[in-house]
Amino acid sequence: MKVIRSADFTGERAWAALDIANMNGITTRLHWTDQPYRWHVNDGEEVFVVLGGQVQMRYRLEGLEQSVLLEVGDIFYADLGTEHVAHPQGVARVLVIESAGSV
Repeated sequence: MKVIRSADFTGERAWAALDIANMNGITTRLHWTDQPYRWHVNDGEEVFVVLGGQVQMRYRLEGLEQSVLLEVGDIFYADLGTEHVAHPQGVARVLVIESAGSV
């Protein structure tokens, strides 16, 4: 049992992570960041939940770049093969649920 106060979590570098759980090969991690990630495709599906701040999520759909601004409480689901990149707007905290060892 543990209680995690996401607002208290900070990292020493962008995309620092706190491992919360690994359940049957699915990881749940809390990330702190103030810098964009990189364009990538996960090894499986990904659920991305904004817990603090704002994140501009860019993704490619049928070869065309799209963008959506995610606010606190918003969820982005990347299905298999979705190329995407997260751009925090300042400091952001996000919960990421994905296959263990995914990009």
